[in-house]
Amino acid sequence: MKTHTCTNGSSELMSNIALSLVSMLYNRQLLHYVGENGVAAYGVIMYVTMVFLAIFTGYANGIAPVTGYHFGAGNHAELRNLLHRSLKLVAVAAVAMLVLSQLLGGPLAQIFVGYDAELMELTIHAFRIYALVYLFAGFAIYSSSFFTALSDGLTSALIAFLRSLVFEISMVLYLPTVLDVDGIWLSAVLADLFTVLVAFAFIIGKRKRYHY
Repeated sequence: MKTHTCTNGSSELMSNIALSLVSMLYNRQLLHYVGENGVAAYGVIMYVTMVFLAIFTGYANGIAPVTGYHFGAGNHAELRNLLHRSLKLVAVAAVAMLVLSQLLGGPLAQIFVGYDAELMELTIHAFRIYALVYLFAGFAIYSSSFFTALSDGLTSALIAFLRSLVFEISMVLYLPTVLDVDGIWLSAVLADLFTVLVAFAFIIGKRKRYHY
């Protein structure tokens, strides 16, 4: 039981380890392509993104016990209904967050870096590109949590591993060579897009196994 519990929580372990590694890599790339202003802009974006993504994380963690209950009780119809409703809710929230981020980019940048016009302009530009991640991040977060709730820790960890390490590190190393600094801001967007494609492949492929 202890081994199974540790395995089932491996996706959360992977996400936390990857966060530190990816942040260091982002800072390295930004120092190379932009300089100190790039690192400062990235810091602002991360603070704001933590607030936005907390909504997805909170929902995914909150709904997980309900998902686990219906799965364990064999309530297949309820499990399927819960999955479909959750995906629709995440989709609506994703669009709403994207719209809000585009509208609030200027005011939020003003709060953090209003003292420097050049830095503020860079931060607004970067945030409006990076904010595209909100279209996909919610699905990636929910999918990983969904499989954890089904006690499928391996699939959950694989989704987290691909998202946090493989895809994002690959993108942040490659895209700047093609798109310059804008490639850095787009790295998380494409990483989450690829993660969502993988996650949906798992959801479709495992629907008969878990009866949702």
